[in-house]
Amino acid sequence: MDWIAVISGFGVGAIVGMTGVGGGSLMTPLLISVFKLNPAVAIGTDLWFAALTKISGSVAHHRHGNVDYRIAGLLLAGSIPATLAMIGLMHATGITKGWASALTLSLGIALLLTAVTVAYKQAWHRVALKLQRWLPEHRKPALTVAAGAILGVLVSLSSIGAGAIGATLILFLYPRLEARRLVGTDIAHAVPLTLVAGIGHASLGHVDWPLLAALLMGSVPGIWIGAQLTRRMPDRLVRGLLCVSLVTAGLKVIH
Repeated sequence: MDWIAVISGFGVGAIVGMTGVGGGSLMTPLLISVFKLNPAVAIGTDLWFAALTKISGSVAHHRHGNVDYRIAGLLLAGSIPATLAMIGLMHATGITKGWASALTLSLGIALLLTAVTVAYKQAWHRVALKLQRWLPEHRKPALTVAAGAILGVLVSLSSIGAGAIGATLILFLYPRLEARRLVGTDIAHAVPLTLVAGIGHASLGHVDWPLLAALLMGSVPGIWIGAQLTRRMPDRLVRGLLCVSLVTAGLKVIH
């Protein structure tokens, strides 16, 4: 048993439980820096970690009626084809040095974007409400599909984006959506997206299955304990620490 992996899974799970984000954005750089995985294998392993840890959350949100399936369906109409296209491209070209560099760069950019979305969560809502006057209702379905396609590419290349970035894109398009339904819809979209991307990376041999099992053993209790702790810790402190971690990891990966 790799106890370092179990402890790492617990730590990331606790952060996810406290903030709702940070699973992929913290796990992938951890897999690269601590466990010395190839970036492609780290991304594939993290996709499975994200998909499996979010399934229970998705089921819970479904039971509470927190999922807008119309929005989730439109996102998937863009994200799944984009994911399949990226995986197909990787199969056709092979993971060359150029692909490895692209994966690393996209990972770093995704980490920095996630930090910005987490840091300015409240500001995005105000901006989104102001943008609604220039955003006709009949354009939203096409824009939602386009947002899904962007997430599909980003998640396939970096394993990051289905959480915080996905929630921010939904917020921009549907700022009057209740917070609980926004989170539930984001998670419901993330599960099939990360599963499809994870299967694609597995077909390329990009998953460390024993390490994944150890990470999941730690993450399950970690998420539960994090959810309990979130009631006692100031939201600003938790978000500040998460943003510092994301920026540090993003800059380290890019360099």
